[in-house]
Amino acid sequence: MNLEKDWIIAEIGSVHDGSFGNAQKLIEAAAAAGANCVKFQTHVAHAETLANAPSPSYFKLEPRLQYFQRTGFSLEQWHTLAATAKNANVTFLSSPFALEAVDLLEQVGVEAYKIPSGEVTNLPLMRRVAATGKPVLLSSGMSTWAELAAAVDILQPAAPLCVMQCTSAYPCPPEQVGLNNLEEIRKRFPGVALGYSDHTLGVAAGIAAVTLGATLVEKHFTFSRLMYGSDAKNSMEPMEFHAFCASLREAWAMRRNPVDKDRLAAEQLGDMKQTFEKSIVAARAMAGGALITENDLAFKKPGDGISAAVSEKLVGRRLKAAVPADHKFSWEDFE
Repeated sequence: MNLEKDWIIAEIGSVHDGSFGNAQKLIEAAAAAGANCVKFQTHVAHAETLANAPSPSYFKLEPRLQYFQRTGFSLEQWHTLAATAKNANVTFLSSPFALEAVDLLEQVGVEAYKIPSGEVTNLPLMRRVAATGKPVLLSSGMSTWAELAAAVDILQPAAPLCVMQCTSAYPCPPEQVGLNNLEEIRKRFPGVALGYSDHTLGVAAGIAAVTLGATLVEKHFTFSRLMYGSDAKNSMEPMEFHAFCASLREAWAMRRNPVDKDRLAAEQLGDMKQTFEKSIVAARAMAGGALITENDLAFKKPGDGISAAVSEKLVGRRLKAAVPADHKFSWEDFE
């Protein structure tokens, strides 16, 4: 996974709700909507959580251990999902939530890893991922700068690294997006790629992140926000995601193609300038020998004569011969 490339990551996560068929179809739908990468979550329930671990505030419909056991996939199924992504021409990623999940994903052959923000302080997990030598996307949603720095110190020497601005709010309100942190990431961690993991409900934050230098944008993806689960109601549906991808790619094209205004005006806008700009013309009929005053000048389209920008240079000049009203002046009209 080349982190210098522009990446749109459809975060499928666990929105499949344990349905292997839905997981496959979500990959295909995300690819059709414009994603070039799909990301899952790999949970090895017994290795990840205690039986009495509390659920997050936004999803308390079933115990965490039960949820992870119910929605998990076998090694064979993970292989099939990776193959489904390859067939759909999208990169397959997953976030490991335990050392055992890294070992499983290594067997599957993932191209890169996404570190979820709740695992940033799990430095043993950082070391296990770093040992693979594969690119890493590091989420920052729950982390302090010091915690991020400790993870970066482990990961960056080992492989290409992207640090992703993220706010762990579901959904994230605009005032908590924290786009200022993209520049802070660039300053604190030279050499990393910039990414943005979007938990807002709209498109503005992702597009704004691209204009500020993000080369990876991640967005939760679902068939429908009516689906069961912790992420579906805060995700994008396929039609919305398709429009989002198109907007992101337009924003990248704008950022990657600077415009030289002088060159543009000279090489591409010459005809338009003549059509819309103004030339200096006679405000009234004038006799030969007349001295030009400001009141003798008018400014009218097209702009293929003496430009209105230099009108002061005509004041005080003497006409060689009589001219009618609306005569478009040339320099040869003056002594």
